Amino acid sequence: MQPEQFEAAILRLPRWLLGLAALGTIGLAAVSGISHAGGFLLGALAAYLNLRLIERAVNRVTSTEKPTRKPARWLFIQFAGLVLGAFAIIKYSGFSMAAAFFGFLVCPAAVVLEIVYELVTYDHS
Repeated sequence: MQPEQFEAAILRLPRWLLGLAALGTIGLAAVSGISHAGGFLLGALAAYLNLRLIERAVNRVTSTEKPTRKPARWLFIQFAGLVLGAFAIIKYSGFSMAAAFFGFLVCPAAVVLEIVYELVTYDHS
C-alpha cells in the first residue's frame, strides 16, 4: 500500500465510524426504543473520541518534531476520564449498558469495513 493510499484509508475511517453510528442508532430506535438507541449512540461517540485520542497519541509518537514534555500519564488520565464519564452517564441516564457496549464496537467494525473496501477496490497493477 502506497503512503497516499494509507492516508486516504485513515481519513475514511472516521466516516465509516460515524456512518455505522448513525445507522445503528436509527435502527435501534426503530426496533428497540430510545433507551437502546441512546446507549448505542453514547457508546459510538465514546468510540469516536477514543479513535481521536489514539490518533493524537500515534501522531505524537511518529512526529519528526521535537516532542513536548506532556507525559503519557496525561493521555491515560484523559482516557480514564472518558471511560468514567461515559459509564456515569450511561448508568444514571437509563440508557442500555449493553447497547452502549455494542456502540463502542463501531470502531472495530469501521476498520473491518475499511479492510473490505480496500480488498474490493484493490488495484491489481
